[in-house]
Amino acid sequence: MTDEYQIEIPPSFYALYSDARRRLTAPMALVRERYEACEDLAQLLVDRADAKLFELGSVAHEDVLLRFHAGLCAPGSMVSAPEAEWVIRRLAELLGWACPPLAASE
Repeated sequence: MTDEYQIEIPPSFYALYSDARRRLTAPMALVRERYEACEDLAQLLVDRADAKLFELGSVAHEDVLLRFHAGLCAPGSMVSAPEAEWVIRRLAELLGWACPPLAASE
């Protein structure tokens, strides 16, 4: 049986599920599933981030990213804290915005 998964998962996402020796700490199927969910979320937030920036008027890009990060780190979020950080960094990359330092979350 061959592995025909064609989506390339970036090393930054693998790092969320790797130990110090770079061995996966979760099954590959789960890592793939979580990557797809996080990438989809980042893509989905692009338009919302632009709209929020326009809506709030005089706030900086970084403020919008920090607000989104706080929302993703809230209890009941569909992503873990490390995944939330990855999503915000990916969102900033997609928007071409500088990513501010994100508060460490549990």
